[in-house]
Amino acid sequence: MPHLHEKIDFTASVYVVNDGAVLLHLHQKTGKWLPVGGHVELDEDPNQAVLREAKEESGLTIRLIGELPDRGEDDGHRELLPPRFMNRHRFLPGGAHEHVDLVYFGRAKTRAVNPAKSEAETEYRWFTDDELDAARMVLPTIRRYAKAALEAAARES
Repeated sequence: MPHLHEKIDFTASVYVVNDGAVLLHLHQKTGKWLPVGGHVELDEDPNQAVLREAKEESGLTIRLIGELPDRGEDDGHRELLPPRFMNRHRFLPGGAHEHVDLVYFGRAKTRAVNPAKSEAETEYRWFTDDELDAARMVLPTIRRYAKAALEAAARES
């Protein structure tokens, strides 16, 4: 999707967990291990965006971890699952473009990654907690979020 603005965009990312491991992909532009995710499009909310991005990038159908807020009365509002974290960061070091990222945790029933053709060259890997500690090219924030996703998935089981 094209950028909504040359300076800043809203994005949604998801740390997908399966059987004690979290999925990351080696981002081609940054050279770092990152979760799947991308821009929130104009016709979708962040929950829809993160489910779409997970499917497009990894081929996985996921379920978001967490509970919807209490709805109260049905007055035309649709509650969304809130993100686990939010951050603002430069997309590339030294670059002028920034992202406000809404970070979610999700669960997949399988580890069979089957990315869309546009993502076929991307390397995907499932990391255990110990492997995250030893991994190079995993930023400290990414490591912290990935470990929190593993903990949240273990609590939910």
